[in-house]
Amino acid sequence: MEKILIGKIVNAVGLKGEVKVYCYTDRKERFQELGQIWVEKTLCQIQRARYQGNVAILKLEGIEDRNQAEAQKNKGVFIEESQLDQLPEDTYYVRDLIGIQVLQEDGSLLGTLTDVIQNSSQDLYQVELENGKRVLVPAVREFVLDICMEERQMTVSPPDGLLEL
Repeated sequence: MEKILIGKIVNAVGLKGEVKVYCYTDRKERFQELGQIWVEKTLCQIQRARYQGNVAILKLEGIEDRNQAEAQKNKGVFIEESQLDQLPEDTYYVRDLIGIQVLQEDGSLLGTLTDVIQNSSQDLYQVELENGKRVLVPAVREFVLDICMEERQMTVSPPDGLLEL
């Protein structure tokens, strides 16, 4: 059973054992559907979930006071792979994209996708070139022509000037 990191406990909330979870997912409301999560290696039942901005505030079974909640600070929050949402067509989990080969339109190897940066108006694919340098390719149809997960390949048409380093 593979566990997927979906957040991190960043603080305790109040006196009754609630924890604040910074979410790595784009749908934090999912905690209400999950029923249970892993806090590091401990399986925890979710009794209640509420939300503030990009954080979830969870009441977990077995965490009854502020001291117990504070003891969870900086621990990772995981779900089992079987709990992942089914994605729409042409949408991928970051973990599935990492490591795929990135080809140019002519079929030549550009490099390997090493990261997906998600803190801008659109995602950016970080590609490590054959020479060890890294470039960022905007994850938009204009530049990403095709993704074939079966062959673990992405075909791109890099923006003008991107490869002239």
